[in-house]
Amino acid sequence: MNQRTKPWHGVLVATALPLRDDLSVDYDAYAAHVARLVAEGCDGVVPNGSLGEYQTLSDEERTRLVRVAVEAAGDGARVMPGIAAYGSTEARRWAERAAEAGCGSVLLLPPTAYRADPAAVRAHYAEAARAGLPVVAYNNPFDTRVDLTPRLLAQLHADGHVVAVKEFSGDVRRAYEIAELAPDLDLLAGADDVLLELVLAGAVGWIAGYPNALPAACTALYRAAAARDLDTALPLYRALHPLLRWDSRPEFVQAIKLSMDLAGHRGGPCRPPRTPLTGAHAATVRAATEKALAEGLS
Repeated sequence: MNQRTKPWHGVLVATALPLRDDLSVDYDAYAAHVARLVAEGCDGVVPNGSLGEYQTLSDEERTRLVRVAVEAAGDGARVMPGIAAYGSTEARRWAERAAEAGCGSVLLLPPTAYRADPAAVRAHYAEAARAGLPVVAYNNPFDTRVDLTPRLLAQLHADGHVVAVKEFSGDVRRAYEIAELAPDLDLLAGADDVLLELVLAGAVGWIAGYPNALPAACTALYRAAAARDLDTALPLYRALHPLLRWDSRPEFVQAIKLSMDLAGHRGGPCRPPRTPLTGAHAATVRAATEKALAEGLS
């Protein structure tokens, strides 16, 4: 049963970005992709995230993608744009544009390319929160080198500047410490391959990667996990896990796009510096995707 009561609850897909062979953005394909995800039961989308290759996009592309997502989703509350930026003022400006587009919330990393201390992290989120939209913190200590520890998250929540956290550390033990230190801070699963563990630990949403390729199966997995229906969730989780674990690897964008292509939905190439999967990686993703499709997962 869908218990979604806030825009950041439920299954929100960190959307991959369909690119043409010349690496230009295919906005029509992106709109169709967003519409399909909603039709397949996903609760919303997250454009301009890491999976959406935001680092390679121009300001005009990032702005237009948010508008396309809102229109295709049919409801701005379903759209949570990534607003990551090196500068805190820039992050606030992206949040303001999201508000203007009618989005329901935004997703924000700590300062990128700068190993900020806790005071700087708190100031960064305070600046973004000035735009007025609910801010979901994104803890990805691997890419940012800044760890939003449970204690720091509790401070950010007490400051009134974040409503939830996308937890990507992979350490499921943190779910319990976050609940102890900030019981009203919503936990969202941020890595596909610990989804079941985090939902059972209290996560109320999933900012997800692999629903880009297999939205119906992934949504069914989340709903079963949220309902504590382990007879359904555990076999499905095991069947999907050979793919879900790619979400936590450096080649996650290429892997998910390859699976999309194999499932008949345009993923396309990636912009440099990402290059196509080759050799053993490509073979592994291809075999796992084809097996899932042969088993009726879609």
